[in-house]
Amino acid sequence: MTTVPTSVPTADTTADATRDRDQDPGRATPPRPRARRPAGWRLRFGLLSLIWGFSFLLIKVGTHGYAPFQVTLGRLACGAAVLVAAMAVKRERLPRGARTWGHLAVAAFLLNALPFSLFAYAELTIPSTLAGICNAASPLWGMALSLVALSEDRPSRVRVAGLGLGFLGVLTVLGVWQGFSGLDARGTGLALAASVSYPVGWIYVRRTLAGSSQSHLSLTGTQLLLATLQLAVVTPLFTSIPAHFALLPLLAIVALGAVGTGVAMLIQYGIVAEVGPTTAQMVTYFVPVIATAAGVALLGESLSWSTPVGAVVVLAGAALTQARARGREPGRPSRG
Repeated sequence: MTTVPTSVPTADTTADATRDRDQDPGRATPPRPRARRPAGWRLRFGLLSLIWGFSFLLIKVGTHGYAPFQVTLGRLACGAAVLVAAMAVKRERLPRGARTWGHLAVAAFLLNALPFSLFAYAELTIPSTLAGICNAASPLWGMALSLVALSEDRPSRVRVAGLGLGFLGVLTVLGVWQGFSGLDARGTGLALAASVSYPVGWIYVRRTLAGSSQSHLSLTGTQLLLATLQLAVVTPLFTSIPAHFALLPLLAIVALGAVGTGVAMLIQYGIVAEVGPTTAQMVTYFVPVIATAAGVALLGESLSWSTPVGAVVVLAGAALTQARARGREPGRPSRG
């Protein structure tokens, strides 16, 4: 779940008709049928939902053979390799300027190194299904934080209602009426902290890098490289070299990084460019559903009634917090 600015403009499907009228205002031109977007983006949208939904399962499998920091380091390295390869194919250059690199280093920590590590540690003691649902709370934290940090974001009644509804869903997932019995408080807290780290990073990126002239691919590739470097420094301090390299967890880590981070980012860029960031970020609401189904079906994780019910309430609240005035399509960081 990587994050960079994605305020990519979408194509104007009426540009040709407007240009004809501007060239000859006196000529009556018959209205042209509005161009339809190809249906291919929906297939890629579904694929992206599957990739990110299975990421929590892959984290769980990876921690069966390797320490959480090692899982995160492998994930970042594989994801960075994919994006660097894409940069080489498109002949993209690394961004210039120490200030830009400094901002990217902070973004790499808040949006990659920290949340990835927190989720890996959380899944040592909590199911992947719960981790996926905690991740879905990110839009709720994002709205709450943006009200304080971004003066241009003013709440509507609908968005405030969504915020309250979403946190009610979080309490339902956690089983507050039972005193949180049956849940590992530390692991759940780490997962929720990871979900908070994303919107903090979004706000930081929006304030510092949203107006950058660098391409999104260049910024993201550099961000992942910096996050990989951060974990490469930290990991040897807290872990030791494994006595043996378990194959299945290793493959899970490679898939998590190369596909769940690298390839997923490339897919998301195409979706954002085609249908805009507001539609693209709706993938957030499908991820916990897939994460839950994967954890139950493939890992045999148990599921009480409060988990799916609470997840639905969380997603409903998160959807309401994203309500915007018609015609406003704000740039928003993406996660991969």
